[in-house]
Amino acid sequence: MTFRLTTEQQDFARALDAMLKAADAPAAARAWAAGDPSPGRAVHHRLAVAGVFALAVPEAYEGVGVHPVELALACAAAGRHAVPGPVVETVAGAALLARLAELGEDGPAKRLLPAVASGGAVVTLATRESGGYALDADAADAVLVVVGDELRLARGWEPVRVSADPVRRLARPAPGGELLAAGDRVTRATRYAAVWAALATAAQALGVGGALLDRTVAYVRQRHQFGVPVGSFQAVRHRLADTVLDLEFARPLLYGAALTLRTADVAAAKVAAGEAAYAAARTALQLHGAIGYTDELDLSLWLRKARPLRDAWGTPSWCRAQVLAP
Repeated sequence: MTFRLTTEQQDFARALDAMLKAADAPAAARAWAAGDPSPGRAVHHRLAVAGVFALAVPEAYEGVGVHPVELALACAAAGRHAVPGPVVETVAGAALLARLAELGEDGPAKRLLPAVASGGAVVTLATRESGGYALDADAADAVLVVVGDELRLARGWEPVRVSADPVRRLARPAPGGELLAAGDRVTRATRYAAVWAALATAAQALGVGGALLDRTVAYVRQRHQFGVPVGSFQAVRHRLADTVLDLEFARPLLYGAALTLRTADVAAAKVAAGEAAYAAARTALQLHGAIGYTDELDLSLWLRKARPLRDAWGTPSWCRAQVLAP
């Protein structure tokens, strides 16, 4: 099978890259980790203006329809530029509300999806698949919570916990909250949203791995030992070549999963992209040496994302079980 992005899809990805580079997303990520979400929300709004979140919203709710491939490209760009905030969770929340509407419960979609599509609302989502935690609940406009077969709008959350990645701020929603929907429709819509969350996380991980590779290649080209660039050493080249292969192996799995949205395909993409990003982080850390540990170097923004993204919305063992399931 040959999978090629269309010219429009390639242009869309290039436009997002240029926009996020101009927005200085790494600086926004540092501010987000320090407790100032304003620059990060501005980046989030720019993504919305570019039409990213509208790609997860049906036209009936002021979106542009559901476009998983383009959303995968957007989430990969978000990972590549270290965009802070619940990008994945906003996409998954939109998918949940859209599927709920398809199943006949359209009240929550009418109420929330237009704001998601326009960038007027940043949404986060807590479900069993997320471990019950909501990412960046303190910076979101709406915290959706699924407990059992009930979908609620949380009215509060427990104190925020900093994860291995200080940009990923986790909190458990407070019990109760406004009931938006209940019953089997919520269960089915939540399963659908979990697939979207895994796909978007895989894309984000692929972007993180690419950023780590690019920065490591640039570093070994400019750092010299024994009068030659470190990157000219065969052992260094082998490590980088392995990283390239891992990432390029994951890429078609991601695009294929975006086309089918089958649970097994998404799980395969998730485990491949997550492991590739994690391996890229280890390579980056080794080849940067001690400087790679420092907070001052922007490399740390991506280094700290690789491990949480590998485990978020489906651990490697869970994903492998889905791939092998009959």
